[in-house]
Amino acid sequence: MEQGILTRSAERPAASTNGLAMLAAGVLALIGGIASIVELATERWGPTMSWLPILCMIAAVFIACGFYMLQPNQAAAITLFGDYRGTDRKAGLRWVLPWLIRRQISVRSNNVISERIKVNDLRGNPIEMAAQVVWRVVDTAQALFDVDDYKAFVNVQIEAAVRTIGSRYPYDDYEHQEVTLRGNHDQVGAELRHELIARLVVAGISVDECGFTHLAYAQEIAGAMLRRQQAQAVVAARTTLVEGAVGMVELALAQLSAKNVVELDDERRAAMVSNLMVVLCGERDTQPVVNTGSLYQ
Repeated sequence: MEQGILTRSAERPAASTNGLAMLAAGVLALIGGIASIVELATERWGPTMSWLPILCMIAAVFIACGFYMLQPNQAAAITLFGDYRGTDRKAGLRWVLPWLIRRQISVRSNNVISERIKVNDLRGNPIEMAAQVVWRVVDTAQALFDVDDYKAFVNVQIEAAVRTIGSRYPYDDYEHQEVTLRGNHDQVGAELRHELIARLVVAGISVDECGFTHLAYAQEIAGAMLRRQQAQAVVAARTTLVEGAVGMVELALAQLSAKNVVELDDERRAAMVSNLMVVLCGERDTQPVVNTGSLYQ
């Protein structure tokens, strides 16, 4: 192996045995040892058989030292003098040779909610973000032997991925022309998951689900950005209101002209447009004023 190159591990099945069968063998060895002692004590056997109880007891102790228990969705990585020998994923009472080291690891789903971190979005605005990630170990050999502490590795990579995604998009866009953190939850969440999968594959970890649990402007600019959002919302509402009012005025003038309800010269048309725009765009209810004269008096 060249210096500086990481040796990639890969999970493979371990040579293990059903623990119940070995338990039965151990019980038989223990019974045989006790029976041999009784036979020797009653002098039914001669001194030449004195080795038999010792052998039975050694066999019983040997068998007893190889037991271990695995729960559902739990695995045990087997090593011999530091050399990886395989992984046992079968639940229940299991047995291997006593000199093999068993290191148990959970392959269940884990749920992590990261701490709130401050990130600058694409436009340089400081925002606060936190993510929720559901992950699990899919390759026990990589998780145990390719990274030093796979749980700490996951937490660090979650923070790094959140920072990467947070700086890739703006927080918000009122013109709806860009992908934003606030407006495109599904798309941004899927990209966060792909980013995490790419970062955690070296540790044999898969990401099943992820998303943002907190997303907001940082406190130092929250007030200013709130006023900006309110101003942009007012401008957008006014724009929509004016566009609708202009369309209604055009429709009213067109209907009056088409049905010959009244003859309007340019000055009367301008006055009517002005009055209608005031009525339609005003924030308060208008009070009618009855004109008893003519437009020119």
